[in-house]
Amino acid sequence: MSDTQFSLNLTPRFCETDALGHINNTVIPVWFEAARDPVFDIVNPGQDLTKWNMIIAGFNIVFNAPTFYGTDVTVKTHISRVGNSSFEIAQSCWQNGRQTAEAKTTMVHYNYQTEKSQPMSDEVKVQLAALTGE
Repeated sequence: MSDTQFSLNLTPRFCETDALGHINNTVIPVWFEAARDPVFDIVNPGQDLTKWNMIIAGFNIVFNAPTFYGTDVTVKTHISRVGNSSFEIAQSCWQNGRQTAEAKTTMVHYNYQTEKSQPMSDEVKVQLAALTGE
């Protein structure tokens, strides 16, 4: 993972635990979404919902190991690709020094009025590219 990234520390809640004592697999994508906030703020400063300009084109998650209740989790986020009108966010969950899950999300810069993708500004592309660690 890139050295240029965002981190979000979470304390798993009891209600997020399944019958096997693990954090339920439906919870981790919600954590990943919460950890994308700093990226959203680059593309839509202030995250003004009346001017929202992103849509998820795809999301892929791999569960590498169980995540457990009672121990904090760190979600690491960085940009893995920047295109003209889309970018990819790479994320991973860590607990006790072990990666428990990883995901890639493709975001498209989107105009909801025309229902079409639109190019990102050069300024936004530069800010996103700075998070790739390249």
